[in-house]
Amino acid sequence: MSSIQRTAVITGATSESGIGVTTACRFAREGWGVVILDLDGEKSAQVARRIGEECGVPAFGHAIDVADEASVAAAHEAVAAEVAAGDLPPVGAVVNIAGITSPVSFLDTTLELWHRVMDVNATGTYLVTRAFLPQLIENGWGRIVNMSSVSAQRGGGVFGKVPYSAAKAAILGFTKALARELGGTGVTVNAVTPGAVDTNIRVGSTPEQEAAIARDIPVGRTATTEEVAAAITFLSSEDSSYLTGVTLDINGGSHMH
Repeated sequence: MSSIQRTAVITGATSESGIGVTTACRFAREGWGVVILDLDGEKSAQVARRIGEECGVPAFGHAIDVADEASVAAAHEAVAAEVAAGDLPPVGAVVNIAGITSPVSFLDTTLELWHRVMDVNATGTYLVTRAFLPQLIENGWGRIVNMSSVSAQRGGGVFGKVPYSAAKAAILGFTKALARELGGTGVTVNAVTPGAVDTNIRVGSTPEQEAAIARDIPVGRTATTEEVAAAITFLSSEDSSYLTGVTLDINGGSHMH
């Protein structure tokens, strides 16, 4: 444990086939401590415990509703207590993955759905970042990686639609503005924009739709969650020290700009 220097805090990381769990596992394999924050606190703890045992790193899981300020504060306090007790190394990376989709058309989008998609994706990214950022600045080193989407760049998709695209575009603006504000602090802020990924977040897509998506990608297939996790851990590493405000596309060439 003495060689472990930093902890990665990852939201939205309990789906075994999802980007979040894959990312948590990759951080752990690279020697980071891991904290998993998700709505299901019990599942978060179970997944974290498994990753910790398999990789020999400290790992904890807590419940969080990223769209609720009090819930975010409680999760942050729990992590801060674990760091203070010496159970975790200091937090070095915050990875905002938690999100929900909006698979209905614009005219079928209720105000309630609009607010919920914005709250979880955009406001959640803001609240979690705000909670953990002061300690990163105090430590003089930190990485914030935000999950956006190719939908923010080209508009919509099989599962994206208008609220999702708008929320993910907001995350890109948030990333760039915060990166500029934090210049010189040692904390970088970057975003990843996956295209189609082999994950169960593509709610409502049919095999035919997924095949059509793959045909439209120059490399001829969708991304794996491991490929997205590799990008996230790179942006959280020492090697990415001169990258901030970057939008890293992971789409196999489906969107070029």
